[in-house]
Amino acid sequence: MPLPLTSPCASSSQVHNKSMTDETSQIAQPKDRPWIFRTYAGHSNAGESNALYRKNLEKGQTGLSVAFDLPTQTGYDADDVLARGEVGKVGVPIAHLGDMRALFDELPLSEMNTSMTINATAPWLLALYIAVADEQGADRATLRGTTQNDLIKEYLSRGTYIYPPGPSLRLTVDMITFCQSEMPKFNPVNVCSYHLQEAGATPMQELAFALATAVCVLDEVRTRDEITPEILPHLVGRISFFVNAGVKFVTEMCKMRAFTELWDEITETRYGVEDPKMRRFRYGMQVNSLGLTEPQPENNVYRILLEMLAVTLSKDARARAVQLPAWNEALGLPRPWDQQWSLRAQQILALETDLLEFDDLFTGSPVVEAKVGELKDLARAELTKIEKMGGVVAAVENGYMKEALVASNTARLAAIQSGDQKVVGVNVYEETEPSPLSTGDDAIMMVDEDVEKHQIEQLNAWRRSRNTEDVRQALDELTRVAKDGGNIMPASIAAAKAGVTTGEWGRALRDVFGEFRAPTGTTARPAMPAAALDQVRKEVARVSKQIGEPIKLLVAKPGLDGHSNGAEQIAVWATEGGFEVTYGGIRQTPEAIVTAAKEGKVHCVGLSVLSGSHVKLAEEIMHGLRDAGLTHVPVVLGGIIPESDAGRLKQSGIRAIYTPRDYKLADILLDIVGLVERAAE
Repeated sequence: MPLPLTSPCASSSQVHNKSMTDETSQIAQPKDRPWIFRTYAGHSNAGESNALYRKNLEKGQTGLSVAFDLPTQTGYDADDVLARGEVGKVGVPIAHLGDMRALFDELPLSEMNTSMTINATAPWLLALYIAVADEQGADRATLRGTTQNDLIKEYLSRGTYIYPPGPSLRLTVDMITFCQSEMPKFNPVNVCSYHLQEAGATPMQELAFALATAVCVLDEVRTRDEITPEILPHLVGRISFFVNAGVKFVTEMCKMRAFTELWDEITETRYGVEDPKMRRFRYGMQVNSLGLTEPQPENNVYRILLEMLAVTLSKDARARAVQLPAWNEALGLPRPWDQQWSLRAQQILALETDLLEFDDLFTGSPVVEAKVGELKDLARAELTKIEKMGGVVAAVENGYMKEALVASNTARLAAIQSGDQKVVGVNVYEETEPSPLSTGDDAIMMVDEDVEKHQIEQLNAWRRSRNTEDVRQALDELTRVAKDGGNIMPASIAAAKAGVTTGEWGRALRDVFGEFRAPTGTTARPAMPAAALDQVRKEVARVSKQIGEPIKLLVAKPGLDGHSNGAEQIAVWATEGGFEVTYGGIRQTPEAIVTAAKEGKVHCVGLSVLSGSHVKLAEEIMHGLRDAGLTHVPVVLGGIIPESDAGRLKQSGIRAIYTPRDYKLADILLDIVGLVERAAE
């Protein structure tokens, strides 16, 4: 006999009133505060980016997330040879204090929460930010925000590093100690596993590599004399993270719970932090861009929403800030409307659903606890392995971590190409109706080709307007501090106020610290399905015999684009397919690529550009090859290439163009073999 829901003596009105009371108490339960809504944005110039930020704030965005262009990120001025074609393409160019003023015009920095995705030049951009805040009369102690400032992942995935690991770590710690005393509400480091997943990292690798980086930073911090045992816990509490979330959102949610538990464990046992609040895993996130598809790009809306659930569903592991990519980022630069669509997804989840009214939904779940435990065990084992190597810097310098990421990405691509990993619209359900969202000349945003010219003109005007003696003295002091080991921040702030430019700051520190070339990870031989390249090997052997030597392929990354995953995979697969491959890594000038092609007597040049600078760089390289008498060498290009650019590229002499829809690497390699054979006829 079923038990009665209420006492047998209760009247029907009493039952009704009790149920109403229960419902009312549930409705009245206070909601948690939403996470910070951000949109990663910046393009063309400081003025246009400022207008975009103000418009996004009016739409309900609650924090700024600044995207800088590649010259700014790598310490070059707009008129540097390596900046050609890159100015204003993937973010806003900031060359000096005047640009930073314009970027935050009418935006009171004392009231903003500003995230800056900046790494090698993070001390400089923070110095410019502080200089503007000082001009606005803001109390530095009130400034809130984040600089990414994670150089380890730059060596592994994103490629905007400048200096060797040792000096880079020193600059990171300089910022941490400066902010501890001057800007206690600011997060000077955002340990970033996001780009590790973009480079192919498994959940275990993302956990272990990010936590190993945080340990490396904190171990270095506590060697500083000014960091006392009393200060260290508060400093640990300012370390934040920036993570990725893929479409396997259950595993990704478990990964986030593993992050929170492992960080709590590390900060308590390794650093002696007793206050649980200081041990919290504080993180922001952007969902996976690697999985956004060019075919049927409208499907990406669902991928983005599902991936957001991974970092919002679990209250105990919920993100503090969320920024979502736009659905069409595999096609090119998103428009303001595209970014608004992603912002609205966040707002609907936070404001219309009841998600924020409940405690953690997964506490006590045996399934979740088992998966979290498995991930923690795997991550601990990997952390131990890295520590035995001498720590994360040693694992970068010896190539271990990079080779591990390249191998994981190779396995991921092999699974997609074999069909073991299904991607709707790519290798399954490829049939589609024409999309009204991704057609037409205005389907993506295009940066004006005159942006670079105007930025150089403004840069030259800035140089003419400043006091050259003040600049000289500021650079001399910056160099002295860099050599003597003092904190770089006060000298950088003084340089910003004196009118020093980004390129001058970067050059001064290059002269002291030197530059670094990170391992490419392509020298290892990652496992891949034997049959995947059988046909390629046969064709390479046949044509090599026909031309009397192995087919020589030069894989090149022109310009400042550091997203090298595609180039690395082509190099790895081509080597496995029997090509003789030359790959020199990122950041090569057109002149260097032409020289490498001539001296290497290559049969084909493969260019990889994902920064939007493909037209200018390709045209310069084709011009150089013609001058060098290499018109017979076919050149192919891969990257985020809008269809509207294809005609101009083909006209310049590019023989084939590959975009994210061309995911079958074996087919690309067979195309190259065919081009080499025809060129030899």
